[in-house]
Amino acid sequence: MKKLNLLKTAFVAIFAIVAFSCSDDDCSSNDNTIAGIASKNENLSSLVAALERAGLTSTLSGAGSYTVFAPTNEAFASFLSANGFANLNAVPVDVLKQVLLNHVVAGNVQAAQLPDAGYIKTSATVGGTSTGNTLSMYVNKSSGVKLNGVATVTTANVIASNGVVHIVDAVIALPTVVTFAVADPNFDILQAALTREGNTTDFVTALSSAGPFTVFAPTNDAFVSLLSELGAADLAAIPEPTLDAVLKYHVASGAFGNVLSSGLTPNGVTTVPTLLGSSATFDITLPGTGGNIANVTDGADRASGIIAVDVQAANGVIHVLNRVLLPGS
Repeated sequence: MKKLNLLKTAFVAIFAIVAFSCSDDDCSSNDNTIAGIASKNENLSSLVAALERAGLTSTLSGAGSYTVFAPTNEAFASFLSANGFANLNAVPVDVLKQVLLNHVVAGNVQAAQLPDAGYIKTSATVGGTSTGNTLSMYVNKSSGVKLNGVATVTTANVIASNGVVHIVDAVIALPTVVTFAVADPNFDILQAALTREGNTTDFVTALSSAGPFTVFAPTNDAFVSLLSELGAADLAAIPEPTLDAVLKYHVASGAFGNVLSSGLTPNGVTTVPTLLGSSATFDITLPGTGGNIANVTDGADRASGIIAVDVQAANGVIHVLNRVLLPGS
């Protein structure tokens, strides 16, 4: 009996040694966290290196629930080249960290749970601070899954023990207000107006700068109504000075830059200064009526409404209008 017990003890000891003594490669193969899955995919080695440099590996190896849009090595190579970086080490750590966080969404969000066309929030923040508002990301599933108009999901729903990974074909840079004007098809006519040939103001360059801006963005329907109101066949029929003034009238900056809906006067009126000039203002009244989040009265004493709020870019915020504003005389 003693010999049998000794044999049992020896067997248990040997089994324990075999079970828990493995090479680094073997042990890492048991890591099914998001970071572990990335480390086992040779096409995500640049992402693994970037996470390590930005100090995010431990986060994506730990407890919690995350959704990560994982750019491939080729995607990182294109990103570095486009931004003039020789390699990952040339990217400032604070910038790299925010770009990576712009690929991370809280919770386990599989592809079917993403909106067909709409905004979600990433883990990146305005200014990269812990108190900054989280950035928005536009998802469009009309043809595959496209993010901010620049990255397409090539492999979806790689399940991890602490979330899910979607592999994407491009690095999703920190968005500007222009990013959303381009990515969101509800702003197609606004985009056409901002980029119209012959514009006096280079709106794309201006609104891609540091800002911060608060942009009141009219929908396509709002522009169609404006063309009818002005008796114009299309955007080209609107005189350049008029269009320039109208577009500037929809943008605020300086002290009114990046003003969220929570920064508007509750149960009262907020007067908004615009890029058109200190006297070119319009009024926002909370709460709104007729389905509007807020009512707006422009310089021509025309009524419109804010129908969506707080689309957050790195350089400003967008609130959506159901009518184009006119500054008046």
